[in-house]
Amino acid sequence: MRIPPMNDLLQEGAARDFDVYGREALHRAIDAALVGIRATLASASPRAIDELFWEEVGSRLAVLPVMRVRKAINATGTVLHTNLGRAPWPREAYEAVEDAIGAAVLEIDPESGQRGKREAPVSALLAELTGAEAGLAVNNNAAALLLAVSALARGRKVVVSRSELVAIGGSYRMPEVIDAAGAEMIEVGTTNKVELDDFRVALRDPGVAAVLRIHRSNFEIKGFTGEPETSDLAALCKEHGVPLVYDLGSGVLHGAEMPCVADEPSVLAALLDGCEVVTFSGDKILGGPQAGLIVGVAPLVERLRRDMLTRCLRLDKTMLAALEATLRVHLLGPDAAFARIPALRMLSLTRKELQLRAESFQQKLLAERTALASDGAQVPGAADDCALLAEVVLTDGRVGSGASPTADLPGAGLAIQLAGSSADELARRLRLSETAVYARIQDDRVILDLRTVQEHEESELFSALLAL
Repeated sequence: MRIPPMNDLLQEGAARDFDVYGREALHRAIDAALVGIRATLASASPRAIDELFWEEVGSRLAVLPVMRVRKAINATGTVLHTNLGRAPWPREAYEAVEDAIGAAVLEIDPESGQRGKREAPVSALLAELTGAEAGLAVNNNAAALLLAVSALARGRKVVVSRSELVAIGGSYRMPEVIDAAGAEMIEVGTTNKVELDDFRVALRDPGVAAVLRIHRSNFEIKGFTGEPETSDLAALCKEHGVPLVYDLGSGVLHGAEMPCVADEPSVLAALLDGCEVVTFSGDKILGGPQAGLIVGVAPLVERLRRDMLTRCLRLDKTMLAALEATLRVHLLGPDAAFARIPALRMLSLTRKELQLRAESFQQKLLAERTALASDGAQVPGAADDCALLAEVVLTDGRVGSGASPTADLPGAGLAIQLAGSSADELARRLRLSETAVYARIQDDRVILDLRTVQEHEESELFSALLAL
């Protein structure tokens, strides 16, 4: 039996089962398995050799950690998919990271040559964008809130509405965060209704150091409900000399242009209402890297900046570079932001635009399959025109990451079926493609929602489908 060339082995169907380990690791495992299999060539049947060979490859790869952080195509329709890294970055962000990988101007003043502050450019941009007196960035919004509570109320009390004691993924629960920050939580109101007077009574306690307002991002309370306006609560806090800290979660800068996030409070509105410290995420609706962004009045932001936790929670040079680049795009205005920041572009796409893309994609896929079949290539549908079905369908996407949880994003995409494969198996094969493709399953079909597939990714999506 003649051993096939390496390129042929890498293209075999059995090899695709190991794509998750990465091409280089698979190449090395095949090389090692070939050494061991040569001795059996004369005594075993080709079928037995093939089975033994791939078993050996699998056993060698099994001892390696599965490569988890790798390129993927998000075809789920959820724009800010936490499990897929949330917001895809604008080109400016990853170009900035490339510049920062080596030696970079980070904590040095180019003019004087003396040590500077690493976060100074980002802080200035945050203040400029939001109209705040000052800004600060740490490694995520949970860290931003932890820092704010710890720096302002460590050893003292924080007032919070019972209706805002939220829990999000990963066992992140607000009471535990306040406790970890070293503060004592004072609950006011009820689950569904809290009055301004509830806060007024709590603020009579001289031990209160801050009032915390938390946006209920991943759920809604409906029916007999009520809570004070942020502006009224801020005015009450000022009367008592206590800062109002508002955790916005997603943080909207250009909300008027996106009806799908109309229920999300904007950063500018929170500041205009009188909140003295506002926190929000960098990798959600802002559309940049993971970061916790803090804006507010200068004395309080400076107090946070000087706190011992800030160094523990600071961003590294690559994330600072990516964040600065993203903020500079926002600074160009809403039109530039929607044109250049993928997450904003995805959120603003109309169903009609996506239908046209889906129809074009379907036609190109059919034409490519036909062309490959005419060249004699083995592709799905070459022998049976119904082996791979791709139908244009209407979809309902999601914002994701807890933002506007009840908002639908009317869109379009493709429903994929493959003869002989269940939807679960087809979705698995797409996830294990050379470029991982993540979709969703509906009515026993794999749905590729094109809202979250960037146009430059379509060629790789073609390749993944043609390789099934």
